[in-house]
Parts: sequence; C-alpha cells; structure tokens
Amino acid sequence: MDAARFDPGDFDDEPPGPGSYGGTITTARLRTSARGHRMVAVVVTLDGAPPGRDRVADHFVLEGATPRGLQVARWRLVALYRACGVAPRDGDEIRPGALVGSRVAVTLEHEHRDGRTWARVAGYRPLHGGLPDDEAPF
Repeated sequence: MDAARFDPGDFDDEPPGPGSYGGTITTARLRTSARGHRMVAVVVTLDGAPPGRDRVADHFVLEGATPRGLQVARWRLVALYRACGVAPRDGDEIRPGALVGSRVAVTLEHEHRDGRTWARVAGYRPLHGGLPDDEAPF
C-alpha cells in the first residue's frame, strides 16, 4: 500500500476570489456569540467554486455592538431577506431558518488581516436566472 501524501492543493487556503457569485443559503440560524450576544449566522454555498472554497459565512449582530454597528448589521440583514424574496416588516420576528434554501447573488471582497486573506460578504441581491458573464469571477 502506498504512503498517504499531501497534495499541492492542501496548502492553498485562499478564499474565493472577489466578485459576484450565485449561491444557496445552506445554514441560517440564531446563535450566541463568544461574548454572549445574539446574532444571525448564515452560510452561503457558492455555485461553481471549488470544494473547500465554496462556502462563505456571514454574521449579523443583534446586540452588544455600537449603535452604528447594530444599525448597519440590521440594514444588511434586511437586504439579505429581500434578496431571498422575503419582505420583513416592522415588528416581525427574525426567523433565519426561513432563508435556508434561498438562491441569492452574493458579492465578495477580500480583507487582509492576521497575515491572511479572508472573504468578506459585501452584499446580497436577488438571483434571477444566474449572473451576467461579466460578473462571474471564474
């Protein structure tokens, strides 16, 4: 039996490239942060991205941040709901599970910190029949 060996791809931990991707929300749930604050955690599986680089996580803080940070997180969360075809209204309960399975277009940017490159979700919009060819990052 041959010895198991590392492959060149085992050392490449670059995130998906910047750009717009079609994707499916595979996880969306309320959770508690390490500091004990409520947040919404979302995972989007990207169409056509290679395995190991095909998922991006996004978090929306609901408490424990600055007033500006909370407002930006809530605006982003409303934008995600609308991209999924859900129109939340004032007073509606936040039920992230309703987003699971939704198809969205997600725009990624790169962020550099701690000596690494990370994918950051810059925004969401409805996905209608795929992305234009000039927006597909690969």
